[in-house]
Amino acid sequence: MNLVFSTDDLEPSKRYAAWQGAICDVYVHVEVNAEERSDYHGFIREAHFGAVTMTDVLLSEQRISRRERHIARLDKDCYYVEFVQQGRVNVLQAGQTLLSNPGVGAIFSASEAYDLECVGKVRSLYLEIPRKEFSARFSEGRLPVVTTMATSRGLGRIAAEFCATLAAEGASLDEAARTRLGCELMDVLALTLDMGDRDEFSEDASAQQARLRSVKAWIEAHLTDADLSLERIAKSNGVSLRHLHYLFRLTDVSVSEWILDRRLQRCYDVLTRPELRSLSITEVAYQLGFSSSSYFSTVFRRKFGHSPSDLRRR
Repeated sequence: MNLVFSTDDLEPSKRYAAWQGAICDVYVHVEVNAEERSDYHGFIREAHFGAVTMTDVLLSEQRISRRERHIARLDKDCYYVEFVQQGRVNVLQAGQTLLSNPGVGAIFSASEAYDLECVGKVRSLYLEIPRKEFSARFSEGRLPVVTTMATSRGLGRIAAEFCATLAAEGASLDEAARTRLGCELMDVLALTLDMGDRDEFSEDASAQQARLRSVKAWIEAHLTDADLSLERIAKSNGVSLRHLHYLFRLTDVSVSEWILDRRLQRCYDVLTRPELRSLSITEVAYQLGFSSSSYFSTVFRRKFGHSPSDLRRR
């Protein structure tokens, strides 16, 4: 891949400003905001595969924003597909937050406002795919844009590994071969997105159980979050909302019922610990994700047969 820009040969104090001037103001038309600017690191490499542009990007932790003033300077309408190799990137667009990492890729619109939150040092492969050519690969010309794809298995893994192989080997290929491979890459990506849940549901029983355990462990770690929505759980674990519900069909309860049960059990445990008696019942309920103390008391009594205050008095 051809080097577009790198901070490696610059003095640390000049890297951030140079990155802004060379990349953000000219190359991609975005705004960046990095907390640590004294020793910024970044590079961008580029290769073309017909209508598809691929970039290999290294970024220090930062927030990247594209707004209307940047969009007005764009000369093409396209999508971005992101495959993260290192670090994490939160993609915020159209009221959604896509959590991408080495196991979850993301697709979003390059010609609509967005924010990218780069967590830690991030290394990613980005594909710039023309909207018209890509949309034509879907029934009725519709594309499931602003979504994630699991890249650790199935078609998502094939797409991510195909992309990585092109990045590594593309330089030795002639233009005709690169153009053909770009078309084939769009075909693979379209198939991956079009299959969606059907590809997820192809997992065997042991793989489904392993994924269910992984999802449950993630939920356990976030039970105290008041904004723990099913959409967030699904996106954070690289599955669709439909597949999340499908996984919990392996149990006797729904996702929401399981979360409620685990929160109530956590509250019960806290309320019976002598060293935590200084916490009020309302504080315990709010800390475990309940937004209403009256609702908490109702569901607590329903599960355990007595109120939280009765438990405390024992």
